[in-house]
Amino acid sequence: MTKEQYIVGLDVGTHAIRVVQAKLLADGHLNIIGAASVPANGLRKGVIVDIDEAVSSISNCLEKVERMTGIPVIRATISVGGNHIACLDSKGVIAVSRADGEITENDIVRVLDASQAISIPPNREVLHVVPKSFTLDGQTGIKDPLGMTGIRLEVDTIIIHGGLPFIKNLTRAITQAGLEVEDLVLSPLAGAAAVLSKRQKELGVALVDLGAGTTNIAVYEESNLLHTAVIPVGSMHITNDLAIGLRTTIETAEKVKLKYGSASMRGVEGRAEIDLSEFDPEEQSIVTRAQVIEIIEARLEEIFDMLNKELKKINRDGKLPAGIVLTGGGSHLPGVLEFAKDQVRLPASFGELQNISTVIDMVADPSFSCAVGLIIWGDKYNSGGGSTSMFSPVKDMLGKPNLGKLQQWIKSFFP
Repeated sequence: MTKEQYIVGLDVGTHAIRVVQAKLLADGHLNIIGAASVPANGLRKGVIVDIDEAVSSISNCLEKVERMTGIPVIRATISVGGNHIACLDSKGVIAVSRADGEITENDIVRVLDASQAISIPPNREVLHVVPKSFTLDGQTGIKDPLGMTGIRLEVDTIIIHGGLPFIKNLTRAITQAGLEVEDLVLSPLAGAAAVLSKRQKELGVALVDLGAGTTNIAVYEESNLLHTAVIPVGSMHITNDLAIGLRTTIETAEKVKLKYGSASMRGVEGRAEIDLSEFDPEEQSIVTRAQVIEIIEARLEEIFDMLNKELKKINRDGKLPAGIVLTGGGSHLPGVLEFAKDQVRLPASFGELQNISTVIDMVADPSFSCAVGLIIWGDKYNSGGGSTSMFSPVKDMLGKPNLGKLQQWIKSFFP
């Protein structure tokens, strides 16, 4: 009898810790059998600032999902976020090893490893090496060179790296919570795996994950990852602005945002009054809805202005046919879709989960897209005991005998 396989994704966010547990079905599809979310303590802007509090939050979340499914969580694929993340383009070149010139898996590993021969500070760690395209003896645009014949093999890649102290603190908190780290995946890449279709990636699309402490971006075109970035501003900053502007507490500001907040004045009665005593008996102030929306609009304009600057860096501002796809908890804000269309001058839509089955309603929430994407990564690259993570830095693959998933890994980036 085949042993049942379970895959777990753990999204360590600024506002909440989210866990999704899935069962791998016989037909290869994933069925989510458990999900849990708890408030995050000890994190700020996507990074850990208090390990003890973070460990407590992670442990509580794991206990909730274990009680739901009755299956212990031993290992998980973990999200990485924070504005310490950076990416850069790189290139690798090698001579094909075989005398007959046939490209082998070993050649592909070597050329990807060669692309990592770049100068980064010693306090930085490579998280992902993402192949864009290969060139063989001057022939460009090759997606998968395995089995082809040539002498000189080149690859264009994106190197994604992060601050080593932040990554070590994250892995330490995970292990102290009693969990084995299967792999670390950048948050926007995980979210893209959950909500972006192949068609969108081919046409050109930007995933925009509006989180609490940060806004994560991943841009794709012709199925290649073009750019990724973390903007250090999120929906919690809107709450902070409301607390200052309305002269009230953070708790009251959050409640006002959720009940009366909107990204624009369209279709809203701006003169409508809001009695803050509705949320806190000690509050005596009365504000208008127009005041609330004005504060929200100002912060959203800043976020989308920073998004436009990231798109300009790669010359894709206003040039992505599939537009932007919004996800994350901040996308709940009424009117944010129309606001986004106006600000980036592109089509905009909400992210919907792709090819995932579940009866757990909370998983359909946009805030769970990253956690769902993590189980997709876990299924593609870590199934079979997790001995080889094909999306880890290439240096971790060298010397390992199990290279059987290499071709599948490369093809996953292309149609």
